[in-house]
Amino acid sequence: MTRDDILDAAAQVFRQKGFHGASMSAIADAVNLQKASLYHHVASKQEILLALLDRALEMLTEHIASIGAQNIPADQKLRQMIRAYLSALADNGDLTAVLLFEHRSLDKKSHARHVPQRDKFEGLWRDVLNEGVRTKVFDCADTGMAVRTLMGGMNWTLTWYRPEGNKSIEQIADGYADLLFHGLLK
Repeated sequence: MTRDDILDAAAQVFRQKGFHGASMSAIADAVNLQKASLYHHVASKQEILLALLDRALEMLTEHIASIGAQNIPADQKLRQMIRAYLSALADNGDLTAVLLFEHRSLDKKSHARHVPQRDKFEGLWRDVLNEGVRTKVFDCADTGMAVRTLMGGMNWTLTWYRPEGNKSIEQIADGYADLLFHGLLK
């Protein structure tokens, strides 16, 4: 039994029951450990939550940063970033659900440690939008608001997307990019 096994199981339990509904006993049961044995690997549910949030942000940052560093126009970067982000959400549903929906359960100390990492991740998106504004690819007066709007829409996808649905995650990503780039007006 490894710490990674415990974190994987905890992500699934948190996604199913929510952080507050999950118990250390449920996590221990998910990995076939006695509750007391679980405490040899982790100190608390809060520690598990923070580790899962760190893991999710590291994975997502890795995916997005490599695209943001490419020497291609900002609109192409942004489209690729949207595709990569939505694919990562869909491929890692338990982990990303914890990131998106359970971060509010962090205690104050853990929250203070988590926020700079989250801001760094959001900064990758702002950087690409700002690059697009500088290069006159985008016309955006408030890139911060644009990033929050885009992230909100993409994050909510996790609640309704089904792999067996009528659109692939790539089609959904392209639809979001097209809506962002072209808007609703004719």
